Amino acid sequence: MASIRILRVCGLLRNSTRNIPFINSDARNLFTTNPSYLLKTHMPLICNTRNSTFFVNKSADELWKGVTSVSNAGRRRGRAKGLARKRDLNRGQLIGVGKIPIQFPGLNTPVFRGKELLKQEKMAIDPERQEKLAKIRQSYQKSKRIKLSPLERGWTSVHLGGRKIGPPDPVGEDTFEGFETWALENKMVNCMSGNLGRKSRQSIFVVTGNGNGLAGFGLGKAPAMKTALKIAKNRAGQRLMYIPRYKEHTVLHDFFTQFGTTQLFIKKMHEGYGLVCHRAIAVCCKAIGIKDLHCKVEGSKNLQHIIKAFFIGLLQQKSYQKLADEKRLHLVELKPENGNYPVVIASPLQVRKPEEVPSHENLDLVHHVLNDRIPVQRKKYPPFYTKLPSWQTKLVKLERLRHFDETRLRLVAEYGALHSFLTEKYPEAKVRQSKSKSNKDEETEE
Repeated sequence: MASIRILRVCGLLRNSTRNIPFINSDARNLFTTNPSYLLKTHMPLICNTRNSTFFVNKSADELWKGVTSVSNAGRRRGRAKGLARKRDLNRGQLIGVGKIPIQFPGLNTPVFRGKELLKQEKMAIDPERQEKLAKIRQSYQKSKRIKLSPLERGWTSVHLGGRKIGPPDPVGEDTFEGFETWALENKMVNCMSGNLGRKSRQSIFVVTGNGNGLAGFGLGKAPAMKTALKIAKNRAGQRLMYIPRYKEHTVLHDFFTQFGTTQLFIKKMHEGYGLVCHRAIAVCCKAIGIKDLHCKVEGSKNLQHIIKAFFIGLLQQKSYQKLADEKRLHLVELKPENGNYPVVIASPLQVRKPEEVPSHENLDLVHHVLNDRIPVQRKKYPPFYTKLPSWQTKLVKLERLRHFDETRLRLVAEYGALHSFLTEKYPEAKVRQSKSKSNKDEETEE
């Protein structure tokens, strides 16, 4: 019964091969002549396999692309700044050399050494192999950023604004000795072209100066940042302007300037005041050599408009001699730090007589340079605690000590001690010195 069943199976298989139209005649003859061949195990030379692991299914280039690529939209938004770079993970690894060194003739050693045929054998282990590999791979890593001092870092740690980029390039034999350039603005601008589509460029706005009244600004655009920096600072060097200063530390007088919707209110300040202004204006003051200034920016905060308005105001300043000639009066300076002692700083060729000066004429310099327009000062609101009952109680307690320090200084300045006009009449009201102080005075006299 078993043999009959085997013959039936062979017959079915033979008939099935005859009915298949796309099998060639050689294969059909092979199966029909020897049906037992179908019952034998067939071992193909190449096994058709399906990759089921992700790391085997993808090539190395595809895997690296997933790590080192970014979309075009993300690239426009700056996501490609800290992008990882493709690295050679086999750097420092030699073919045929592993943790256990083995000599393979024809792979890592020659086949013959003289007339001797080399054999495969184990070699001495190098204890410093792992350290050498680590050193080689560390040298391949990205170099660390140079740490800058806070004064050289600019306004922020990442962006270019506020950083020094060196003097402009020399023009022929003329060099810009003593000049320094600061980057004020760095941004990416786009424009549409007919053949390239959206075209991106770097736009850099800089200011250069020697710190002695000579300064200029420039704008450079280029696809590469280095090229844009070079164009901008060279243009700034070609547009230098001389800015007059008062005693080489501040502006000549207060002024108001405007560019577009940006308004600047500049105030002349005394020595030691410092630069209280916008950070871009502070950099321009360093380039010019201005050390004391107060500036209030109103309206648009467009950085290029702020710089242009500032330079327009500086160039429109009037010299003291010109102001004296306009009014035909002596220009006198009164400083609170000098006790308001009058100092004549400019005189006209022809001075008006007192009868020629009308009584209603405004002789204030600030009113004259601002064309009788005075900026509105914001009212200072009293602190919240002045409305509390405890504040009134404190005022009552301190009433007898009001102006104590000012009165003490004034009496010492006028009488040499804490005396008043009643001291001669009432000598018992004199302030008695302490014994320790009187003893010290006697020791110094001896």
